[in-house]
Amino acid sequence: MAILKMQRISIYALSRYSKDVLETLQRMGVMEIENVALEDSVFYKTDNSALSASYVRSASLMTQAAEVITEYVKEKKGLLSSLSGRTPLSVQEYEEIATKNPEALSLAYELIGYKKKITESKAKILAYNARIDALAPWEKLDVPMDTSYTHSTKAIIGSIPEELSEEEIRLKLAEVAPETELFDVEVISSDSNQTCVFVICYKGAYDDVMSALRKIGLILPSSSTPSNPSDEIKNLKSKIKKREERIAECEKVIAKHSSDLSLLRFFEDYYVMKSERYAQLDNISYSPHTFVMTGFIPQKDSEKLKDVLFTRFGAEVELEDAEGEDVPVLLKNNAFTAPAEGVLLSYSAPSRFELDPTAVMAVFYYIFFGMMFSDAGYGLVMALACGLALLKFKNMEAGLKRSLKMFFYCGISTTFWGLMFGSFFGDAVSVIFNTFVGTPPPVIPGITTPIWFNPTVGTGPTTLLMFSFLFGIIHLFAGLTLQAVNYIRQGNFIYAIYDDLSWILVVTGAVFALLSTDMLSGMMGGFKLDPVFLTIGGIMAGIGALLILIFSGRESKNPIKRLLKGAYNLYGATSYLSDILSYSRLLALGLATGVVAGVFNQLGSMMGNSVVGIILFVVVFIIGHLLNIGINALGAYVHTNRLQFVEFFGKFYTGGGRDFKPYAVNTKHYNIKEDI
Repeated sequence: MAILKMQRISIYALSRYSKDVLETLQRMGVMEIENVALEDSVFYKTDNSALSASYVRSASLMTQAAEVITEYVKEKKGLLSSLSGRTPLSVQEYEEIATKNPEALSLAYELIGYKKKITESKAKILAYNARIDALAPWEKLDVPMDTSYTHSTKAIIGSIPEELSEEEIRLKLAEVAPETELFDVEVISSDSNQTCVFVICYKGAYDDVMSALRKIGLILPSSSTPSNPSDEIKNLKSKIKKREERIAECEKVIAKHSSDLSLLRFFEDYYVMKSERYAQLDNISYSPHTFVMTGFIPQKDSEKLKDVLFTRFGAEVELEDAEGEDVPVLLKNNAFTAPAEGVLLSYSAPSRFELDPTAVMAVFYYIFFGMMFSDAGYGLVMALACGLALLKFKNMEAGLKRSLKMFFYCGISTTFWGLMFGSFFGDAVSVIFNTFVGTPPPVIPGITTPIWFNPTVGTGPTTLLMFSFLFGIIHLFAGLTLQAVNYIRQGNFIYAIYDDLSWILVVTGAVFALLSTDMLSGMMGGFKLDPVFLTIGGIMAGIGALLILIFSGRESKNPIKRLLKGAYNLYGATSYLSDILSYSRLLALGLATGVVAGVFNQLGSMMGNSVVGIILFVVVFIIGHLLNIGINALGAYVHTNRLQFVEFFGKFYTGGGRDFKPYAVNTKHYNIKEDI
């Protein structure tokens, strides 16, 4: 539960070491580099944008080459391979592979060249097939399509946009041009869309015949061939076969390079790192012989980095406490609460002047998630799945690992609350014994009977609702307490009384007063505080209300305005009521999980104790409970976040801090770490 102390770091070294220093910083990943511009004529900046862009292009080249291999060689990946993370490499391994740079570049160009040949061949095949489709209706024509005349005749080759026989063509020609004679018509092929014809006539009758044919819709072919259509089709098919053989040959060569996929991916990361390194050079100021680099570093890492840079490069490092609004924020929590940092950061990083609320928030987060999910079987499934994934995939990415750890603890909490409420896959054990065994289920605390109470029967819903409100009040008070601590740390002790203690008195007094009345006694199972608490609660609420009325508008000097603002702020008690009522979602989602689970169990047991009944129960049990886990786990996650973001953070949290973003290895496939 802490915000790590940051230091401003300045690094001075000889110019020839600038790239080496950056490479070391990138591997260590502990320093956030800022752009330094010294107001001194001795220092100057460099422009490395062209080099950085060239490395980006090289990285893209490696990506394309790797995609060529994966397109034609099926990569073996497990169902959970996305959890495995990046492959770790030591600096020595990294440097050994980096010597293969020329080989990797040559391979990448070769693979892309083969891909280009395949693409070109496929385009040619499409063109050849289109040409074959165009020639197919003319395949029976035994003369070239560009035949136009002989010594005494002229030939007309074309199509009519309807299905006609030779006799029908002659009749149509007789209708439109009865005087036309001295021609012969042959139908080459016909279908519902067109009729392909070959017409021959004497040269002297050509114009009349052509005119008559155009009147009945003759369309000349868009292209012709110097050979018979059947010969041209054979020629095209031969070309297609050669192109297919070329494609197969290229694919075979590509497949032989499947073992080089890791090399290409290494150099994809290699060039990404180099491009980022050269981009960072623009943030450095140079003199003729030295350079200056500044930024932020956590205090816990500063001495280690200082020793490394001095030992390797003779660099001088200056450290000073970082102050001001622009200082980045890095959180530090223990193994139990750190997984919830992702929830906090998704809302906003804390400012440097307030407490890190992760530890307090994490405890409530796990409790509320468990109450909403509230089934021991579901909790075990979640905890085991997350736990096994964490054990198996050691190189999992930090963000994903943090999320799985959070859901692991949420699963444990869910198991606990499920046992408290007696829900283990709903009432599955009871249904199995009653339906398939024929005997009442054994008494197993937490499985067949609740350890605490069953929220779905009798007064259970009311009891759970009351405890939901109780947990909500404690949650809100925790937020007010954190705000009070922030005030005290800043030296504003009196503000903690005016803004936090006052509301704690009002809400606590109101709760005491209500629990002393008969109105809530029935809802609380007969529980009722001694009437003296009605007086105590009234006094507490009165003192709190008076503090709010007089002091909450203290920024106004005018006493009338101060009282009016105080009265308006006192009206905010209604918002506290709505905030407390919001915690009824703990009841709603908890009941939904158990009731839906019970419904699936009843549906599965409808066929009774038979072979069909057992099969139906197993199928409905698996599918139904998987659906219930997915839907209600999502609901618990969303509504638990909502209680933190709205009710909890709304009472104290300022946020607005800038997350610490160190210059580090930002790669897809390999993770290179500095060995120190």
